[in-house]
Amino acid sequence: MSLLDLKSLNSAFEELQRERGISRESVIDALGTALAAAYRREYGKRGQIIRATLNPETGDIEFRQAKIVVDKTLVRTPEEEGDLPAAPDAAQAGDDHRSRFNPEQHIMLEDARRIKKDAQLDEEISFPLEAKEDFGRIAAQAAKQVVMQKVREAERASIISEFGEREGQVVTGHVQRFERGNLYVDLGRATAILPYEEQIPGERYRQGERVRALLLHVDEGVRGTFIRLSRSHPKFLTKLFEAEVPEMASGVVEVKAIVREPGSRAKIAVFSKDDHVDPVGALVGQRGVRVAVVTSELGGEKIDVVESLAIGRGGQNVRLAARLTGWKIDIRSAGGTQVAESDKVEDDVKIVAETMEKKPAEKTEEST
Repeated sequence: MSLLDLKSLNSAFEELQRERGISRESVIDALGTALAAAYRREYGKRGQIIRATLNPETGDIEFRQAKIVVDKTLVRTPEEEGDLPAAPDAAQAGDDHRSRFNPEQHIMLEDARRIKKDAQLDEEISFPLEAKEDFGRIAAQAAKQVVMQKVREAERASIISEFGEREGQVVTGHVQRFERGNLYVDLGRATAILPYEEQIPGERYRQGERVRALLLHVDEGVRGTFIRLSRSHPKFLTKLFEAEVPEMASGVVEVKAIVREPGSRAKIAVFSKDDHVDPVGALVGQRGVRVAVVTSELGGEKIDVVESLAIGRGGQNVRLAARLTGWKIDIRSAGGTQVAESDKVEDDVKIVAETMEKKPAEKTEEST
């Protein structure tokens, strides 16, 4: 029976194939599943297995009831059910793992072979179902839902593919809205989230404002695609420098380690593969231009490209250097008085600095 508008159906198939890359066959399969579910809901009996086959050339839909071929080794027959004691003991009940025979789902092997001589156990035998003339409206609604679902699935897959390839890169978007401390960022084809814990402390954003962040990861959940951003991650700082420093982009200068107290201070340990290239100077740039650009993006966060140690206000540099090296750092004056100490112990290593007779630091640059 022809229940669907064939012209509209084929037009939808072609558009999905052309615009979304969704194959005609996958839509037909999904549509058959949806039509079978709709028929069972409207006219079927409990436990029925219904299959629907759509002919895309004519628009005809055929409904059939499927039954699984079984024997007494797979199911308990009604006679066996009647012979069971009213209250079988636990041992008897536990020994029989067969399911109960359901005439809407099962057909005994001997009966199946009357229909098909070579029928085998677990094979599916199908029987035609009555055509329903009033099913046209339901079929059209099911077809519309399937097409919309396929479009959503294709869009989701496209977003995951596009942004999944950009994980670990800097992306640019515009502030869409705020919700419970989280910032939602419009990236064009998708909306990403910049969680509160991934934001730089003290930063404030306005709706519509341009924002750059590191794309941490892309996940697919029950509610759709989840894109997580970060501005506090150490790698965000690395990627910002890569955009400003050609020597880093070419691989001549490498960042060996980086630690941050976002919004306040950061330290970077750098290395050059070329003896003729100064890694610290490369990141700082002429008159500090390169590091100034990065500092501006981070709202004034001070950036040290370090090759020596300074204490810093409140021991801040000591804490950062300890995280950078993985050591416990204990700085004392010449008289033995403790000046600063890191709060992280990774190794039994102590560095004693003679603060009364400091030598000039070698190759240390700090943004102002």
